Amino acid sequence: MDEDGLADWARRLRARLPAPEVSLGLVFMSPKFFPHAKAVLEILRVHGRIPLLAGCSSSGLVANTEEIESAGGLVLALYSLPGAKLKGVRFTQENIEEADDEHYWQVETGVAQKNVNAWLTFIDPWHLDAESWLRSWNKNYAPVPVYGGLASGNLPEPLAQVYLDGEVYEDGGVAIAVGGDVTLAGVISQGCTPIGEAWTLTRVEQNLIRHIGNRPAYTVLSETVSSLSPEDQRKAQNNLFIGLVINEYLEDFHRGDFLVRNLIGGDPSSGVLAVGALPRMGQTIQFQRRDAAAADEDMNELLHRAKAELAGRAIYGGCLFCCNARGKNLFGRTSHDAALVQEHFDLAGLAGFFCNGEIGPVGEKNFLHTHTAALALFVKK
Repeated sequence: MDEDGLADWARRLRARLPAPEVSLGLVFMSPKFFPHAKAVLEILRVHGRIPLLAGCSSSGLVANTEEIESAGGLVLALYSLPGAKLKGVRFTQENIEEADDEHYWQVETGVAQKNVNAWLTFIDPWHLDAESWLRSWNKNYAPVPVYGGLASGNLPEPLAQVYLDGEVYEDGGVAIAVGGDVTLAGVISQGCTPIGEAWTLTRVEQNLIRHIGNRPAYTVLSETVSSLSPEDQRKAQNNLFIGLVINEYLEDFHRGDFLVRNLIGGDPSSGVLAVGALPRMGQTIQFQRRDAAAADEDMNELLHRAKAELAGRAIYGGCLFCCNARGKNLFGRTSHDAALVQEHFDLAGLAGFFCNGEIGPVGEKNFLHTHTAALALFVKK
């Protein structure tokens, strides 16, 4: 490892910031840095003069318009966030098993709900149950949004790293509380386009949907697919999902209002669909198609909408969490998501990584996603 070169790189990156002080540093490293991670963090902290540094390992990295999927490397982003109040916290599987009430995390982290606008989080997926953590976290902090991702590392060995300041952890997770005059806004692009019309669930048993609109669920799905053009039917083959509306109080349902989950299977004789979720009777659903074209359309539309909603507000930079199944695997070329974000926002700094699962809000609740690009933007509150 070239320590002098790394120190000089951190100093030069720091000098490019227009503001006098760094508020936050985000760092993402490929597994080849595992033996040197602690030394790397110390060099970056000292020479970048970074008061709070967090991140994780990944086999794929994001730097501005580029997605570095297999070559390996190190990404560092420095952010100046005027008026922000930031705090880094660490949590473990043991914490999750102890978290038995809605005040546990506020006591454990020392961060009251009223003092946090949003969370940014990085998690080791092999030694922490992220679904259980997020359910517990939502009870303490909802509707505060959480953006983040699950680290990746050396495979087949189940080893990843998460970083907080100078420490390297091979289990658990770290989170950054974003408070004060700065919050996070973003885009959760689940890579799907809706097909057919919206329906109401009328008979549900756990993850089994029996009736949609008082008709057998499988029949409704079959008719939805049959109504598509031959080309769209071809695209839908083996690419069908279900979208569940989270906020039923909306007058109309649009892209981004649905939580997308797997269609596990269907039985034409009984009319039942099995889904990778626990839907509720009366919930609105719409079937979805996922492929490269749908993912591009979804990302474009959501970025366009977010840019319009944030017009006039200061944006200080962003962090992009991309599913390992996206990138070249999905689009046939690298850098699709990162380039699209920069095409819409032209951020001074965009960093991120490829994830084993992405975290972000749908409506006012946070979920763990797959096949998703989650963009978190630091914006003026």
